[in-house]
Formats: sequence, C-alpha cells, structure tokens
Amino acid sequence: MPETNGGTPRRQYRAYVLALSGVTAALAVAAPTMAMPVLFSEVAEDLRLSLVQVGLIWGIASFAGLFASLAGGMIGDRYGARRTLTVACLLLGVTGASRALANSAATMTATVFLNGLVAAVVPITLHKVCAMWFRGRGLGSANAVVSGGMALGFMIGSLISASVLSPWLGSWRHVLLLYGGVAVLLGFPWALSRIAPWSEDRPADAGGRQAIRHAFSHVLRLRNVWVLGIALLCVWGGVQGLLGYLPLYLREVGWATAQADACLASFHAVSLLAVFPLALLSDRMRSRRGLLVGAALMIAGGVGLLSIVDGFAIWIAVLMAGAVRDGFMAVFMTAVTEEDGVGAEYAGTALGLAMTLGRMGALVGPPLGNGLAAYGPRVPFLLWGAMALLGLTTLQFLRRDRA
Repeated sequence: MPETNGGTPRRQYRAYVLALSGVTAALAVAAPTMAMPVLFSEVAEDLRLSLVQVGLIWGIASFAGLFASLAGGMIGDRYGARRTLTVACLLLGVTGASRALANSAATMTATVFLNGLVAAVVPITLHKVCAMWFRGRGLGSANAVVSGGMALGFMIGSLISASVLSPWLGSWRHVLLLYGGVAVLLGFPWALSRIAPWSEDRPADAGGRQAIRHAFSHVLRLRNVWVLGIALLCVWGGVQGLLGYLPLYLREVGWATAQADACLASFHAVSLLAVFPLALLSDRMRSRRGLLVGAALMIAGGVGLLSIVDGFAIWIAVLMAGAVRDGFMAVFMTAVTEEDGVGAEYAGTALGLAMTLGRMGALVGPPLGNGLAAYGPRVPFLLWGAMALLGLTTLQFLRRDRA
C-alpha cells in the first residue's frame, strides 16, 4: 500500500481530510441549521409568523431531505466525494444566504427548502469519506469526528447566533449571510483536495463508483438498512421536534432569552463531550446494536421528562437527551456502513436511504408536536418522547449478527 497520496504522507493527509470533514460539518451544515431555532423569535416578529408556521419552516428542511438524501448519496457514490462536496458547499452557502432575503412565510419556506436540499447531501458524503479512509475499529472514531463536528456546530449556532451575532451584525438576516459565506469558502479546500486513499490496486473513490441504478437496486435489498432507517425516523423525529420547540417553550414559561439559548446549547455541548467516548466504546464492542438501544432509551427518557419537570430539572432532562444524540448518530452511520453488502462502495446510497427515512420523522415531528401545544405547552414532549421510544423498539428487529 503506498504511503503517500500526492506527495503527502498518507497518515497526515488522512488526518487533514478528517479535520476538514469535521470543520465542514460544524460550520457549513450544523451552525447555520441550529441558528434558526434561536433566531425564530426575531424572524417570527419580523415576518409575522405563527407558531405552527415556525414549526413548518423548521420541518421543511427535513422535507427537502426526503428528495435529496438518497439522490445525494447515489451521486456521491457515482461521481466521487471530492466533486460532490465541492459543489455542495458552494450551493449550501448560496442557498443558506438566500434565507436572509425572505420577506414572508412563503419565501422563508422556499429558501429553507432549497437550503435543505443541499444540506442533506453534505453529511452523507462526509461519512462516505470516513468509510473510504477508515476500516474496522477506526471507522466508529472517524465517524465521531463528523458527528462531533455537527455537535460543535449545533452548539455554536444555538449559543451565539441570537445572543451575540445578531446584535453584533445588526439583524438575523446578516447572521444568515455570514454563515452562507463561510459555507462557500469551505468549498475551495475540497476542490483542491485529493481525498481518495489508495487501496492495494486502485483509488477507492474512483474504482468504487457504481452505476446509480445498480447501487440503488442493490441497497434496496438490504433488510437491516431499512430497519435502521425506520428506527432513525422515530428517534430523529423526536429530537428534531425538541430542538425547534425548546427555546420557544422556555421563553414562554418565563426563562430569559440568553438562559433559554444556553439550555439548548447545553444539549449540543454535552453531546459533543460524549460523542467520542461513545464512538470509542462502539469500536470495542462486539455489536453496535446495544449502544444504539441504550442511546435511544436515554433520548426517549430525557425528552419525556420535559413533560413533567420544572426549574433545574429541565436542565437535567435536556442533558440526558443530549448526551447521546450525536453518539447515536456516529454509531448509526457506522452500523449502516458496516452492513453486509454496503462498505465504502455503497456507503453513500445506503446512508442516503437511511437518512431519507430519518428525515420523514424530522419532517412530521415538529409540526405534529407544535400543534399539540394547544392542549398544553408540555404535551409536545410526550409525543416526541414516544417517537424515540418507538425507535428503540424498532431496533429489536435488527438481525443480531449485524449492527
């Protein structure tokens, strides 16, 4: 196996690509996404949005992902990760900045939808990069860098977008323009990178490209990919509903804006701290299924507790759910990639299928829960906790010799 890739020692270059993947996940995808919930108060006041409209806008990006996740995964498998990430980052920046031009509920919904189309492609392709460079025990830890980058970006976006960036820049619109510019800039290092590691005979990124129709047909026959995707549908729906509603709920019950934003940021902070230990543990366990079950149980318990607790106990419930969110995603991505018949060649397509199912839950979870707020501000948490619990139950249908 050659020790260099374009004159760069392979180990050092692998670390560079992994670091770039984490930064891309944090600053191009996660931070601009999680800026929206904490900016919704300003956006809603400026555009005169109702709570249900806010829920629909928050969920529309997931709806866009229904169209883009599978297609994006197949495109990454067919045309290679470098070209896919280059174009996706550029488009992600342009569409993300376009949200700042919205002047009504309709235009905000349209721009968020367009941004969601591209945002769905990037994380899948980043996890494909991990599958190309890492095998066995190292794969879970590599995926944790991407998931940890997402957690870091979520924390940054929720912590500073409304309380620091918006006052500093003068408007929520300028915050979204800033994030868009960062995403565009991140497209350039991907364009200049050589991300295909050499296997014994051939570059994995080039030799492993499959015809889109063949890849799709192959992945559709993999039972465990479907089971994992349905479990993600339930868990992601519960978490997505929680993240969009929590800042609004806390302000409604009397919390100051900064305190409410800090509570949401703590969800992502504890997730960031825990993602690497959980991924390392999964690399050393015989099966990743047990960790997925335990994580889903903690998410369900934390979200459900929010329906009955007050005061300081809210922090405990939020931290309980947040501690395993990104760890769950890192282990999930690894489990899908390691399924028989997937591997690096079909990682994009398999992850795209699983993420498409997951985004169905993320689409319906927020508006369904927000609609239940008419029966009491705590009622939405019951629905979202039950969704996560259903995801745990679905994991029992995995074939036990895999994932």
